[in-house]
Amino acid sequence: MMGAQPGLRGLWEASLLVTGELDLSNVLRQIAESALTLVDAQYGALGVIDPEGQLEQFIHVGMPKELVAKIGHLPEGHGVLGAVTDTSCPIRLTDLNKDPRAVGFPEHHPPMDTFLGVPIKIREVTFGNLYLTNRSGGPFTQEDEELVKELATAAATAINNARLYGEAQRAQQLSAALGEVSSALLASPDTDAFGVLAQSVASLTGAQLVSVVVSEAVGSKLRVETARGEGAFSIEGTTMPWTDSVVSRAMKGQPGITPRDGDAPAPFIGDVPSASIMAVPLVISGDRVAALCATRFAEESPFTEGHLELLTEFATQAGLAVALAWSRVDRQRLDMVEERARIARDLHDNVIQRLFGTGLGLQALASSRPAQAATLETHVTQIDAAIADIRTAIFALQTQAPTQNARHRLLEVVSELSPRLSTIPRLVFIGPVDLILEGTLADDAVAVLRESLTNVARHAQAETVSVEINAAEAQVSITVEDDGLGLSSSLSRRSGTKNLHARASAHGGEFQLTSRSSGGTRAHWYAPVNAPSST
Repeated sequence: MMGAQPGLRGLWEASLLVTGELDLSNVLRQIAESALTLVDAQYGALGVIDPEGQLEQFIHVGMPKELVAKIGHLPEGHGVLGAVTDTSCPIRLTDLNKDPRAVGFPEHHPPMDTFLGVPIKIREVTFGNLYLTNRSGGPFTQEDEELVKELATAAATAINNARLYGEAQRAQQLSAALGEVSSALLASPDTDAFGVLAQSVASLTGAQLVSVVVSEAVGSKLRVETARGEGAFSIEGTTMPWTDSVVSRAMKGQPGITPRDGDAPAPFIGDVPSASIMAVPLVISGDRVAALCATRFAEESPFTEGHLELLTEFATQAGLAVALAWSRVDRQRLDMVEERARIARDLHDNVIQRLFGTGLGLQALASSRPAQAATLETHVTQIDAAIADIRTAIFALQTQAPTQNARHRLLEVVSELSPRLSTIPRLVFIGPVDLILEGTLADDAVAVLRESLTNVARHAQAETVSVEINAAEAQVSITVEDDGLGLSSSLSRRSGTKNLHARASAHGGEFQLTSRSSGGTRAHWYAPVNAPSST
């Protein structure tokens, strides 16, 4: 029977091809190519419909790439194409240009006349449509329509299988990514949790740029706390106004993707190319602490609802992993506080009391032996000094709340970033740092030191690093020098230093990044004291 009816043989061969694939993107293209061959059409396409009934993807075959580039914008599902979706029934036309639903073709588009459109349904829901034009030998026939309808049925099965396979693959990737996150977070208490999450999201979603955005409160400025990927250093540490965007909505608990029409405000506009951005809330221990954002650049395919579901699930599970890691760190800190308290009690109850008793005994001995009184009094004085030193140590052990002066905050930054450097930086304070650095100037100084040392850790590969913080009556300066690789020829103001320039300019100061004569780089930031701030 197949030998007598070539169309059935073609259908059988096409069905074998489309059901032999498991990768969804390959399946969709194979369906379009098989339909084109089955009815001997010149051009063919498969349009994928999103849950809102809009054209989500348009896979075209038969048209040269050069011609596609000239046409530019792909169809959006209007006119006759949209009619196939609206009616959910096949449409066969002798000349689609004469149909009242036709909306015309863009410039450089090749001429098309005969048309056949057939919906692809999965469980009575339209997944997409097959579009075929310019049949060789005349208009499409009823037999052509039946053949393409049967192919659409086989295609629906192939698409469903590919979807299930894709879901299984994503579940496996998600499990692997979460396992890596948990291992990294629990490996060391100093692990950068947000950095680990951003790196995993980049691998999981195929994003070119991933960022973790925080805010003090709803409506407050947004800050890019961490960024990984292309252009990360141009946005990390920067702040943005709170506007109605996919990022701000995620901060309020609503996951989302920027619409494909590009009309939504881009939160990173000017810093990253026009792109597809999706963002989900990151909840840790019941608190919404950040928005996890993934970005694909304009030349890449935009994110889909499937990607958003994957990122949402990752954020949910990763939030639990971060909470566990932070709880572990808190427990270690609590254990350390308890141990310090125990040591303080032992010093007070045992060591000091014994020293005090020994001192009293020496004083009594001095009274009974006047000839040795001077020598014994010297020893008593040394014991009193030791008791005073121990009491100072006890006070330090029992003091849990750190002071918040500028010197202490700057020391904390150096301690925080030292594990990421090859050696502990040499830190020098000059002048009355705590008296000079106050308010926003102190906040910016702390941020500048953190950003400068972070840049050294990521780029310099330095063996030694030195930091000088000089506070004078007229101005304050921060100088960070390293003996690393030096400045790259491609380095620009936007390559991680834009924010340092901005913080200096806000106080009427400057930031300079130069090469050292002996190798490495020198970052010098200074700002006048008591100058009016522009922030």
